[in-house]
Amino acid sequence: MTALPRPLIQSLEMLAATAEALDLRNDWIVFGGAAMALSGVTDQPVPDIDILTSQETAEELIDAFGGQIITPPAPDRFRSRLLARIDGTPVPIEIMVGLEVKTDDGWAPVNFRTRVDRPVQDRHIPTPRTAEQAAMARRFGRPKDLQRAEALDKLTD
Repeated sequence: MTALPRPLIQSLEMLAATAEALDLRNDWIVFGGAAMALSGVTDQPVPDIDILTSQETAEELIDAFGGQIITPPAPDRFRSRLLARIDGTPVPIEIMVGLEVKTDDGWAPVNFRTRVDRPVQDRHIPTPRTAEQAAMARRFGRPKDLQRAEALDKLTD
């Protein structure tokens, strides 16, 4: 596996250390490009680290990092009850609560049922298993997500 970019490793270490120091509940998970990179898809850029979590954990992370709650764009494909951004890490972190994706049947919640702790230096970052990441990427349905699903299909946990 190709090594992860140093800024990504640093940001994930900061996230894991903060979660550990705050003794956060086990209700947060990294998904999207960062989860893919941790799972072995290292040939795609990771512009930010996406986290899905509860309101309580989001507030603790926002406070700890000095993050900002932002107003998301008008919902087109995705919407969330809370969206926050942390820019004080080498790779920015985006925190989402109540994320939903628009489907043919209307808005559907984004939830992950699987969880695997991926090693980052001496710490661990929770991500969905690769098969669930691929399924969610297909559900998201954008061209970049479909490419991600193909890459994830070649991996196993």
